[in-house]
Amino acid sequence: MKIVCLLGSPRSKGNSSTLAKRLCERAKELGAKIQMIQLNKLTYRGCQACMACKTKSDKCILKDDLESVLESVRGADVLVMASPIYYGEVASQLKAFIDRTYSFLASDYVTNPHPSRLSPGKKLVFILTQGQPDDRQFDDVFPRYDSFFKWYGFEESYLIRACGVMDIGDVEAHREAMLSTAETAEKVMESR
Repeated sequence: MKIVCLLGSPRSKGNSSTLAKRLCERAKELGAKIQMIQLNKLTYRGCQACMACKTKSDKCILKDDLESVLESVRGADVLVMASPIYYGEVASQLKAFIDRTYSFLASDYVTNPHPSRLSPGKKLVFILTQGQPDDRQFDDVFPRYDSFFKWYGFEESYLIRACGVMDIGDVEAHREAMLSTAETAEKVMESR
């Protein structure tokens, strides 16, 4: 099983990255092949709304560091996306990637009963951390993106979320989130 893990935080040792690394370590122990990508180290642009992926090509035509990332996701069985919540949304590094996934939709996606250009059956793990301790705040982020990725053909999705973690290392004391990483890795690996 191939897992592509996208670290959306600008902090390489931030709380969302810590959880993602733990999940990937456990999945690797269970036999997964892991490709971890720190988006903040790449040079890329967001979607340009050029519509070339619908009129001229079956993929995004931008030539930047996301080109290979999008190809890796095409070949993955599992996509892990990890991000802190900044101003009520995923970090801009991850948001720009998500916008570029528009290229995963076929040109006739509005009417096509199978709108995705991706192979069906992929799994999504979304890891979100936030300084705000109230878990009702920003609880709309995962459902929004989950619906888009279901459109792309992701059949299973999992959420790992830690609230009230602001400083680097805070998540280490968040017992529920730390346990959830191993449990989620095991679920993803056993349902292959």
